[in-house]
Amino acid sequence: MGQEMKRRRGRKRTPPKPTGSNQGNLVGGGLCLNVAEHSLSKGGKPIHMTPKTCALLQVFIGNRGKVLTRRFLMERVWETSYMGDTRTLDVRIHMLRKALGDGSRKPVYLHTVRGLGYRFDIPDA
Repeated sequence: MGQEMKRRRGRKRTPPKPTGSNQGNLVGGGLCLNVAEHSLSKGGKPIHMTPKTCALLQVFIGNRGKVLTRRFLMERVWETSYMGDTRTLDVRIHMLRKALGDGSRKPVYLHTVRGLGYRFDIPDA
């Protein structure tokens, strides 16, 4: 119980990580995104994701509740401001919705805001 215990007692506790963050994971609403492994688990069921789809979900989770424009998403995920052909974004949105199990008529997580972009919400548990 010598010096080591005294040092431990004298240390300040590190503040907790922000809500939704757990050792590289983003969590909430039954979702757990492991950014390093490009995997998503929904209700405990693992779902493999491509790196770009994972990056897209990461941007949505980090900005949940906000309407994100197509331009914003292209700049953040693909690091380009080119808006001539955004079919790549459309495909990734489709893949993300499929991974989340979001229906097109009544989505739970990823909502299209017509004429503006997309909004990501996590329902209350």
